Amino acid sequence: MAEVIKETIAPEEIAGPIERGFLAKFTVLKGAQRELWLTFLIKFLIYTAYSVTNKTMVLWLSKDLGFNDQAAGAIVGWVWAPAMTIFTLLAGSLTDAIGLRRTFFLGVGICTVARSVMVMTTNPSLALACGVLPLAVGEALGTPVLLAATRRYSTIAQRSFSFSVIYVIMNIGYLAAGFIFDYVRQLDLRFSLFGYEPTTHQQLFLVSLAFEILLFPVIYFLRRSADRPTSSDANRAVSGSWSRIATTVRQSAVETARLFHRLLGQSGFYRLLVFFLFIGFLKAIFLQMDYVFPKFGDRELGLHAPVGRLSAINSILIILLVPVIGALTQRFSAYRMVVIGGIICAAGVFIMALPTDWFQSIANGVIGQWLGHGYLGVRGAVHPYYVMSAMYLAVFSIGEAFYSPRVYEYAAAIAPPGQEASYGALAYLPFLVGKLLVGTAGWLLAAFCPEHGPRHSGIMWFIFALAASIAPIGLIVLRPYIRIQEAGRQD
Repeated sequence: MAEVIKETIAPEEIAGPIERGFLAKFTVLKGAQRELWLTFLIKFLIYTAYSVTNKTMVLWLSKDLGFNDQAAGAIVGWVWAPAMTIFTLLAGSLTDAIGLRRTFFLGVGICTVARSVMVMTTNPSLALACGVLPLAVGEALGTPVLLAATRRYSTIAQRSFSFSVIYVIMNIGYLAAGFIFDYVRQLDLRFSLFGYEPTTHQQLFLVSLAFEILLFPVIYFLRRSADRPTSSDANRAVSGSWSRIATTVRQSAVETARLFHRLLGQSGFYRLLVFFLFIGFLKAIFLQMDYVFPKFGDRELGLHAPVGRLSAINSILIILLVPVIGALTQRFSAYRMVVIGGIICAAGVFIMALPTDWFQSIANGVIGQWLGHGYLGVRGAVHPYYVMSAMYLAVFSIGEAFYSPRVYEYAAAIAPPGQEASYGALAYLPFLVGKLLVGTAGWLLAAFCPEHGPRHSGIMWFIFALAASIAPIGLIVLRPYIRIQEAGRQD
């Protein structure tokens, strides 16, 4: 995600006039290469499979492999998620060396083997060593390739809209995964294949494995001729041995180290790191939808509660709100919009810390009944936490639509001339910070929302809300020290 992939622009990318006008923005993909549409399909399949796995991971670790809340949280927060981020940083070099199509095949092949292991075994050591860790590598290979493929297979006129489509497709994948997650869990199937009886969580991994297998024929139809080398060094690497590929990756690592050495000498770099550290607290709240919500839902709302549909509220609103809010707030500085978005996000989390009795009348009313019975498919009484969760996710999504896109803009806007890509790459550091922070969620679950015994979930959510509040408070208090003038902005 954070890597910069070197690419050349094909002659056909600069051919033809760039259409102007409002409607032309939506018809610009007319006549796009077949490979661009295949890239969109690959994006959907990859992110649906990834999101189904992500939502299942903590439940699988505890229910199938026997890890307690603390250990399960540490594994997803301090091993699985950070490993994926780190491998993503290294994946760009491999893509340069062997090309998009080969990297796609390699990543999908690794994911297929890893998911198969996770489906078939409940041995903790084998599942982690041959399933979770390789899966992080395979998933990491797909991220930079998708970004590079979107750029390569689109013309200059199509590029901006293509990246918008990619963002929307990612959220559609998350949306589909939420419904799949709930559907498989509520089916609660019990069947045997030659003596093998997959658990509900292994069945979810089977679904993600099916999406993974569908990727093979899609990638196959990417034309080899369209997958041109990204550099002369890469061309030699493809025609040579794997040792040359290793050399390319090693050279890229050296260049990356030199880049960071130059950045360390700039005062703006440290101020940007502090900015990203605060954003990490907001990303941790976003990540808890996959790593905390499933267990919280099962324990407070009942086994197999429709937490997937609840989390889908975020995807639906992001798809609708980001373009609108982005268009309406263009004239405001990125830093200001990040602060406003952070305040809204933190306010949303506080809703979950309020007494459930306050929302009982809403749960019993028209809105609560529609939400519970109409949208979520709940039977019987609608628990107030359903209403509270929907309100929290709605408010949080509004805040996310304000701040999330502007984080990347801020990084690019404050970068010294010629270093826009380097600063832009750093914009993914908040995800790493958020993943490390969310690793502590297991201790909070065990203390305030245990599987057995009295629960005080409101306290857990109050702690999450305080953590989210660190971001806007820190950005406001330390603004004179960490804010950098944005290019083209006066405020």
